[in-house]
Amino acid sequence: MINANLVNLSKIRPDMPYSSQSPARLMLADDHEVVRSGLRNALQDMTEIKIVGEVGNGLALKSQLLSSKPDCLLIDITMPDFEPISDIKQIRKMYPAMRILVVSAHDDDVYVQGLLGIGVNGYHLKDQPLSDLRLAVQRVLSGQRWVSSRLLDKLVAVPGNQQKPAFELTRRQKDVLGQLQQGFDNQTIARNSGLSVKTIENHLTRIYRQLGVQSRLEAVNFLMNNPLLLGQSKSPADSDSPASTSQLPTQSAAEQQIVLVVDDNQRYRSQLRKTIQSLLPDGKILEAANISEAVTATSTHRPQLAFVDVVLGSESGIECTQALTKLQNPPRILLITAYPDQEFRRTGREAGAAALLDKKDINIEVLRQIVGDI
Repeated sequence: MINANLVNLSKIRPDMPYSSQSPARLMLADDHEVVRSGLRNALQDMTEIKIVGEVGNGLALKSQLLSSKPDCLLIDITMPDFEPISDIKQIRKMYPAMRILVVSAHDDDVYVQGLLGIGVNGYHLKDQPLSDLRLAVQRVLSGQRWVSSRLLDKLVAVPGNQQKPAFELTRRQKDVLGQLQQGFDNQTIARNSGLSVKTIENHLTRIYRQLGVQSRLEAVNFLMNNPLLLGQSKSPADSDSPASTSQLPTQSAAEQQIVLVVDDNQRYRSQLRKTIQSLLPDGKILEAANISEAVTATSTHRPQLAFVDVVLGSESGIECTQALTKLQNPPRILLITAYPDQEFRRTGREAGAAALLDKKDINIEVLRQIVGDI
């Protein structure tokens, strides 16, 4: 069981507390230029910080830290020329007062625990909303620990007791969740329920916490796997209820709809695949984690549609798009990202992508419209 001190969100005591009298000096370290651009755009309107440098590898980082002396380092630790544990230990020793916020796609709790144990002030997952990233920066600068909520649930879990706790949804929560499953946005749910949008947002926040999910997409997947939660006797995919209208007409084998999902985050990739499969019960939904797998899947199965994450581990979704468009009968490619940015849109269009989608906007209604086009 993890030491509770490692995930304690109470105040910590750095050797030299940061003074809030002037903007905090922040440095970005990530080997993907497009990700740094997204991070910079997400944070640049925060008056309490000033971005003083950007680096893309471990060697440049050590030099920049010495010259820029930032108050906070926002870092993806899977960079070239960078050893996460040993280099973080060295950085913490050399700059004891500097805040260190790790922003990573890796959600392994043992790995996270090790980094928290050697002195990082926070660990934020890249697939979380940008508003959470800004909050994470504010928290670590104020002297608090930050751990993305999805990770925190894993870190404080008691071994041998991994099952979700029993809970009962209220009638209102079931109604809101049912409308969410049908693909309605918050404004529509509020209008149908006679409530304010803010009230619906509060309901969803509590529902997500009870279900142990982080997004609309995860909540819909949870419902598909737990149909009795809303009193359904069978899954939406088999139901004759109005919710079954989310499906598309059955296709013959010769007209089979094939969709490719390319994302290095296995959890998100699987969730997206399951949701698309519920819309295309007779379709083939393929998964790939990198460019090589994506090219192989496209060459072999010839999907009509591909969702490609902008960041694929150490690779680029832009490069993946370029590779796929060079193949015979390439799919219609939609880039997806947790860090939407105009530069992504421009380079994505130039590479051959049809559009760029913000991951937080991808819900079952949006997916229904997209797959309906194929």
